[in-house]
Amino acid sequence: MIQIFKTSPEGKTSEIDSIEHGCWINLKNPTETELEYVSQRTGLFLEFLRAPLDEEESSRIEVDEDQISVIVDIPVMDVQNKSVEYYTIPLGIVLNDSVIVTVCLQDNRVIDDFAAQKVKGFYTFKKSRFILQILYKIASYYLCYLKQIDKTSHVIEARLHRSMKNKELIQLLSLEKSLVYFSTSLKANEITLEKMLKLELMQKYEEDRDVLEDVIIENKQAIEMANIYSNILSGTMDAFASIISNNLNIVMKFLASITIVMSIPTMIASFFGMNIDAMPLSKNPYGFPIIIGITGIISAVVAYILAKKNMF
Repeated sequence: MIQIFKTSPEGKTSEIDSIEHGCWINLKNPTETELEYVSQRTGLFLEFLRAPLDEEESSRIEVDEDQISVIVDIPVMDVQNKSVEYYTIPLGIVLNDSVIVTVCLQDNRVIDDFAAQKVKGFYTFKKSRFILQILYKIASYYLCYLKQIDKTSHVIEARLHRSMKNKELIQLLSLEKSLVYFSTSLKANEITLEKMLKLELMQKYEEDRDVLEDVIIENKQAIEMANIYSNILSGTMDAFASIISNNLNIVMKFLASITIVMSIPTMIASFFGMNIDAMPLSKNPYGFPIIIGITGIISAVVAYILAKKNMF
């Protein structure tokens, strides 16, 4: 899918039908035909446009002749089967003196905010500022999703206190996996941002350099948050796993104690059930009540001893 936007001299950004100088081209899961069309019309390298379509592509920056390719990992929130998943995907920003192109595999809130003109001070012809605005928006969404993950983990922990089921532990594991994705992507983005500071494009305007430094600070803050939440979540999972295991041991200990107490009447009944003439109390008319009484006393004594040893 191809979307083309251009900001008019009056400062209004609107979608247009053809590629023009100073426009922004948004490629969302493009076909090979669309990539070739954009490459031919803009002069951008086809490999620069293809690179972000690889899910495993790492964050980096490349400069070749008059073209710049920036690939960063962006956070994505996906809701499936009433379950929220967080992961990262590559976003490519390719530009030359004429146009700027963004390439991504799927819809994402970062680019959608620009397409819906929710970002103030956004102009398609201010390429360096546009890149910085995208990077700042990415860092903002990382921080937003990290806070959502933290809140979700608190809700799951509260449920764990009541249920102690595997479902909650699996949900915590999913959140921890998301934090690992975020932490890895943020660290890769940090290296790319540091390299961008050295670009000539970012040296033209002092304001752009200041914005880039703000983006780096936001990214570092997101890294610290991801590490803190990951450590907390990991410790919480270990603690609850130990609690669940301990609860299982308590249940097994209780059942073992019940089995011991219940086995005493069974053993005595088995002894006196033997078909032998010399069996004690076999001729006594009160033999059955006596045996029942002895059995009850022995069982009560054993139960008392087990209770004193906290077996119940």
